[in-house]
Amino acid sequence: FLFMGVGMLSAQTEPAKEVSPWTREGYAGLKLTQVSLTNWAAGGDNSVAFDLQGAYQANYKKGKHLWNNRLELAYGLNKTGEDGVRKANDKIYLNSNYGYSIAKSWYASAFATFQTQFSPGYDYKVNKDISVSEFMSPAYLTTGLGFTYEPNKIFTVVLSPASWRGTFVLNDRLSDEGAYGVDPGKHLLSSFGANLKGEVRYEFMKNMTVYSRLDLYSDYLDKPQNVDVNWEVQINMAINKWFSTTLTTNLMYDDDVKIAQKDGTKGPRVQFKEILGVGLQFNF
Repeated sequence: FLFMGVGMLSAQTEPAKEVSPWTREGYAGLKLTQVSLTNWAAGGDNSVAFDLQGAYQANYKKGKHLWNNRLELAYGLNKTGEDGVRKANDKIYLNSNYGYSIAKSWYASAFATFQTQFSPGYDYKVNKDISVSEFMSPAYLTTGLGFTYEPNKIFTVVLSPASWRGTFVLNDRLSDEGAYGVDPGKHLLSSFGANLKGEVRYEFMKNMTVYSRLDLYSDYLDKPQNVDVNWEVQINMAINKWFSTTLTTNLMYDDDVKIAQKDGTKGPRVQFKEILGVGLQFNF
């Protein structure tokens, strides 16, 4: 009885494990594709491609404080026949949002988002030797004040009626051409408007998750009716611990980005990108 009493007292006095206010998750993956044809009657061309993708999310929630952070990186190359190596995917995305609770599920918040790319990009239909984009050309930095609504871990909405967006074009040639909306010779386009961001993170089946992010931006000072749209969907289907299938889509519309057409004219257009890959993936 004495030993039982001591054991019970020891168990009662052991401090309870504190639940961390941080929630962290992420993945890094490599997708490979290779095609080799020899005397293939149906036709085709040899090709090899790889795509690196990674994302990391670290969220803090304790008391009245909320702090969400997300990093996304992607880079891909492909080579088909005699066309040489061409870039197929390129992204640097970083977002941070801090909120202070003012009501149930509502936070007064401030956010900052930065997005650019790693290496030069080319419009191969127009000219494969002159780049149409570079690192920090363009780059987008958006900051704003507003409100965050987060009723659960699945759904988050950030509304910023007062937000500033800077479009940076640091490459001199692209700046002189007035690319991405900057005045010719200038390296920065400033705009002030409203930003709405919605995020969904959901495991719709076992080992199958979807992450969707929709960004809407309206410039109060220049054609506020022409809303810029950036909608990304990332579906991750884990095959086992090391292999997975990912499907990524990105739909964009930016009124300041003029895209060349076959007739030589330039104007804003709806942009769409889709990437499907199977390969190695490490979740952490």
